[in-house]
Amino acid sequence: MPAAAGRPISVVMDAHVGSTGGGRNEGEAASSVDDGASRRFTFLRRPKVVVWAAVAIGAGVGWIWLAAMVVGMLATTDMTALGPGMGFFNRLNGFAELTPEMRAALTVLCGPTGEAWSLGDALAVFAMWVAMVFAMMLPSAAPVLTSFASLAEDKRAAGEATASPLLLAAGYLTIWVAFALVATVGQAVLTQLRVLTPAGTTASQLLAGTTLLAAGLYQFSPLKMGCLTRCRYPAPYFADNWTARPAGVFRQGVEQGLDCLGCCWALMVVMFAVGVMNVVWIAIIGAVMVVEKVTFSLLVPRLVGVVLLLWGAALVLISPVGTVLLTRFHLL
Repeated sequence: MPAAAGRPISVVMDAHVGSTGGGRNEGEAASSVDDGASRRFTFLRRPKVVVWAAVAIGAGVGWIWLAAMVVGMLATTDMTALGPGMGFFNRLNGFAELTPEMRAALTVLCGPTGEAWSLGDALAVFAMWVAMVFAMMLPSAAPVLTSFASLAEDKRAAGEATASPLLLAAGYLTIWVAFALVATVGQAVLTQLRVLTPAGTTASQLLAGTTLLAAGLYQFSPLKMGCLTRCRYPAPYFADNWTARPAGVFRQGVEQGLDCLGCCWALMVVMFAVGVMNVVWIAIIGAVMVVEKVTFSLLVPRLVGVVLLLWGAALVLISPVGTVLLTRFHLL
């Protein structure tokens, strides 16, 4: 009886041991799966990686939208109507082989001719400006976003709470999306007044010239220099105003967006002089903004200002008003 009784006890004990071991193995397997998934998404915990991924994806989406816009216009549009440099794209649609008279006739037949916009037109133009903001402004915001991310990584390594740099980017983009809305309204009004053509270029050399002159003068203004300095050296701002609260980080993004707006709005307005749908100059001006912010010399903004002033003066002088003035002063 004791031996017989011992066997059930042993079996029961073995069963319990086996059950415990199986449970431990299952737990270890689940933990291994969780650790593997955690390792796969570890990059999301690195603020710098998040920043560069967000900048790349956001700018990429903006450029894809702009490229799709150009592709959609190629078949029926003389691309020279969109501003300087855009004539290159006529090589892709056969317009380059046509005479200027034939290109003008086709543009009238196929292109936009009315000044009044429908709701769909307004939404399309707003989407274009938002795409420009993503394509041009996100890369130029990389120094600010990276500065925040570097400090966030240090804080996290010290065991302190941090907020995602995406909140900072969201606050920053809020300002520029608001600018896109204002630019859309401005473009609609100027088109209605026939100051801009339906293709988004200025209707006169005088207007283009004065726009460039104004942008050139702003390059030398104290406001431009102050905003540019804060965009170049954002680290002290974040060190003095560090917060892990999501609302606070979003607000900081708004403040950084306002500094960036003060630095770059005049360069964005240059698009009205060269053509608001001119992707060539979107790329050029976007590159200028980035160079201004990653260099630490005043030579760059001043050189850009000189170029804009000379360019604007040349357009004013060759305009009908400029010709009259030159004739009156016996300079022509």
